[in-house]
Formats: sequence, structure tokens, C-alpha cells
Amino acid sequence: MSEERARQLKIDVVSLFPETISAALSASIPARALERGLATLTCHDLRTWGIGKHRTVDDEPYGGGAGMLMRPEPLVNAIEALRGPESIVILFDAGGERLRQPRLRSLATAKHLIVLCGRYEGIDDRVRAFVDLELSLGDFVLSGGEPAAIVLCDAILRLVPGAIDEASLSEESFSSELLEYPQFTRPAEFRGVSVPEVLLSGNHAAVAAWRREEAVRRTRRQRPDLADGSKGGTRS
Repeated sequence: MSEERARQLKIDVVSLFPETISAALSASIPARALERGLATLTCHDLRTWGIGKHRTVDDEPYGGGAGMLMRPEPLVNAIEALRGPESIVILFDAGGERLRQPRLRSLATAKHLIVLCGRYEGIDDRVRAFVDLELSLGDFVLSGGEPAAIVLCDAILRLVPGAIDEASLSEESFSSELLEYPQFTRPAEFRGVSVPEVLLSGNHAAVAAWRREEAVRRTRRQRPDLADGSKGGTRS
């Protein structure tokens, strides 16, 4: 993807707490990508599309039950106000696709992403008809979709060409369905543990072979689901 295409990436996040997202992405690599004009990020307050003078966005669930649900009107109105012909609307949900690096690489090439942050006990199910992609971070529950949105935006912005060195992207964890190999820096010995001799040898071919072997070994030990091709469950 050319840098010119990367500049077309636009991300709109809809949340009840938009300031938490913009603050979290205002430093380091995400901030650098935005400052360089490689992408744009706009965080919208869902209450802009709320109902009535109190800008209501939630109500009690039909059939009873604990907590409140997000009403369909504010979310759908937000989607329709922001959606363009090439938009991808994303919702984080417990039953969504487990977010993985290949999906992130695909989303980083998109022109426009709309990210919806849920709250309370969830959303009215009728909103799903207006969503293109449901994602999950893992088998745990968050108080809202904001942390997930931050993770998604951070992971995508660092993939935009020009945000960081391309070589760094090609060798890090999950770039080839493997965890990254062990890395070391000075001192050469720390508390009785020495840096592997091969890394001090200057033999680039031997270093590359060692790194590949260690990446495979670490993946088999720590993430056998990646080593055997299993993708695991899908909850958030």
C-alpha cells in the first residue's frame, strides 16, 4: 500500500467517553502516525445522537433482567451519519471474531473505519444489522468498549506505512503466526545469565537461523494453539 493510500485511512470512534480514547492515543506511535497525517482519528460522543432533551442512550431490557441496554436509535443514527460508501462498521462483542494480526493488517488498508463502543449490559440486538464486523479481544469482560477501541486503533495505526520502521513490523510477534524470538541487549551477562554466543558471533545467517528456531520453540511452548494452527475461542 502506498503512503498516499495510507493517508486516506479515517477512523471514527463512537463512545459515551470519547475523551478516554483520544487521550490514550495521544502519545507514542499512534500520535506520531496521526501527526504525520498518515491517518485521522475522530472520537464522537454518542449522546450527540441521544434521545430527547436528556440525550438518553439506554433503557431497561424487555423481559426483565439486570442492568440497562443501549437503545438502537442513537447507535444506528450515529452509524448513518458517519457511514460512507467504503466504511467498515465495527462492534466489539463477546461472540465476535477473535482479533488477530491478519485481521489488523486488513483493516489497516481500509479507507474508513467506524468503531462502536458498547456500555451497560450490551446493545439492542437490532443494531447488529447495521454492523459489518464484530470483534472480540478474548475470553473476558470489560466495563465498556473503550479499552477495546483503544487496542484496535493502536494496533492499526502502527501498521500504517510510515508510522514505524517496516523491518520492525516484519519480525515482531504474529507477523508469521509465530511469537517473536528472544532478544537481548547490554550487558552481555546479567546475574549469571549470558547472551547466547550466536548473537555475538557476527554471523548473520547463523543469527537468523537461531532466531527462527527460537521463535518456533517459544510458540510451541507458550502458544501451542498458534503452532498447531488452532485459533481458539471467541469471546470478549
